[in-house]
Amino acid sequence: MTPSHEFDPQLLSEVAALPAMPGVYRYFDAEGAVLYVGKARDLKKRVSTYFQKNHGGTRIGHMVTKIVRMETTVVRSEAEALLLENNLIKTLNPKYNILFRDDKSYPYLKLASHDFPRVAYYRGAVEKKHRYFGPYPSAWAVKETILLLQKVFKLRTCEDTVFNNRTRPCLLYQIKRCSAPCVGHVSPEQYALDVANAERFLQGQAGDILTELEKQMRSRAEKLEFEQAAELRNQISALSKVLHQQSMEIGGDKDVDILAVKVLGGKACVNLAMVRGGRHLGDRPYFPTHVEHAADLAGLEEDDVDGGAAGGEGAQGVLPGKVKKLEALVLEAFIAQHYVDVPVPPVLVCSEPVDKELIAALIMQTGNKVTAIHQPREQRRIWLEMAQTNADLQLARLLAEQGSQQARTRALAEALDLPLDKLDVLRIECFDISHTAGESTQASCVVFHGHKMQSAEYRRYNIEGITPGDDYAAMRQVLMRRYSKLAEAARNNTARLPDLVLIDGGKGQVSMAREVFEELGLDLGLIAGVEKGEGRKVGLEELVFADGREKVYLGRDSAALMLIAQIRDEAHRFAITGMRARRAKVRVGASRLEDIAGIGPKKRANLLQRFGGIRGVSSASAEDIATVEGISRELAEEIYRALH
Repeated sequence: MTPSHEFDPQLLSEVAALPAMPGVYRYFDAEGAVLYVGKARDLKKRVSTYFQKNHGGTRIGHMVTKIVRMETTVVRSEAEALLLENNLIKTLNPKYNILFRDDKSYPYLKLASHDFPRVAYYRGAVEKKHRYFGPYPSAWAVKETILLLQKVFKLRTCEDTVFNNRTRPCLLYQIKRCSAPCVGHVSPEQYALDVANAERFLQGQAGDILTELEKQMRSRAEKLEFEQAAELRNQISALSKVLHQQSMEIGGDKDVDILAVKVLGGKACVNLAMVRGGRHLGDRPYFPTHVEHAADLAGLEEDDVDGGAAGGEGAQGVLPGKVKKLEALVLEAFIAQHYVDVPVPPVLVCSEPVDKELIAALIMQTGNKVTAIHQPREQRRIWLEMAQTNADLQLARLLAEQGSQQARTRALAEALDLPLDKLDVLRIECFDISHTAGESTQASCVVFHGHKMQSAEYRRYNIEGITPGDDYAAMRQVLMRRYSKLAEAARNNTARLPDLVLIDGGKGQVSMAREVFEELGLDLGLIAGVEKGEGRKVGLEELVFADGREKVYLGRDSAALMLIAQIRDEAHRFAITGMRARRAKVRVGASRLEDIAGIGPKKRANLLQRFGGIRGVSSASAEDIATVEGISRELAEEIYRALH
């Protein structure tokens, strides 16, 4: 069947010229945005299906009509195609691929290189000179492990600057959480042995450690070294207690990832549980985007599905010509994208069968053996059931929250007469100003769309060249910087203005916003100020408009006010954290200013207000400083000397 949409002849000729070889293809729209990234064992056969079939009104049909350009890359095998495909997906963020985004990097446990290594929580790029264990699913899991190592092996956690300057043991030594190497209470040889045992414990060799400690304890007792034998007995007792509490399977799996997937209501959750060194460290949920497109795309790929899943106990294949379940598509997308950046353990326990080509790609990428197991038995089955339960609960929570958030979006749109047919793309931007007595003024802009806050689109603006403390001038500056270029782009249809601009303030701030929008030729109906109610009480806020409309009181318990408060509070939080960070950065001599005898909070505030911050005070002469209220000539000279 020929498609009803007319394609560019040049594009169709490129499709006809494709080789029957493995590769990766990318589709682009008229604006150059990436629509979809796919892989194929036969590029010609796969890509042709997009342009030779009539896809009707499906999502994939809408995507196909937008394709104006295509790029392809030929590779040697489908495994190579899989690796390239998922690297490109993570890099290009295509609209029609199932996409997993990491909200943050994984934490590790770090053994810092030192004569007496310290154990620490770590997140970031690893360095070869240190030893790292993990990754862990959460900061809590790392900190619990550190506490465990303190109890059993008494490893130090203090920074080197503290360690190098101790003259007596700290409290951790007193409560038997550290062996006090800082003051020589443990020999380098014994501490090194404790570190080695801690490493073996983290690698899952706890049973071997217990056996060795018991032998050492008996040996010490036979030599009548009862004090040392008692120390070993205490260590054995602590380790045995930990093993019992952790319900560890000694001699079982060392490093395993358990992956459970749940799909419901057009949303999906992949719950990843981690076992490291035989210890179950907890789990972490992931929620992909673009799941709704996957089912349509799966139909196009059915001719390419091969039988046989990666083996192991209970391995099940995917039958040739059978469209994969959506759960399997989501799980495979997660595995392919997640392990691009994260080490792969030797065993993956999965709630859905995984194609052997995907596991082959992981093996090729890591050079290590990887086995994917479906329908596991014994302990692995228990782990998978736990992960599946958590996936179900996390997805139910997400759907409940999203349902509530969508209700809030609708309530606000109804209250402000905004279009109700475009709630999914309703965009709100909110501004707030923050400073301390005029010092380090910053403006924040936070963004709400898609029924949630979009932290990746937040922006901070350093405000310069205004009278310290002039919030109106600060608001004018940030709005002009935010919308001057955007207004021009919107007139050329290359950008979209927000549907609502919230200002954290009343009539004064709204009047300033009105001036900016009039100057830029923008619609005044976009602006609303959040004005404090009577007595500045929470729940009594009113919305003030720039276009002359009457104030709107949304109601203390209304869903619309809850959304306004959420966005306003997020703008305030973002401004405050930015201002504090900037203030800390620029306070070259702030601590010295506060340390000067005779300088209290009031005089410090007066100085900062007069000179616009600590830099201004530092550059002022003693004569200028003496003109500030409450500052005598003698005190002014003392301030000048302290800052120079």
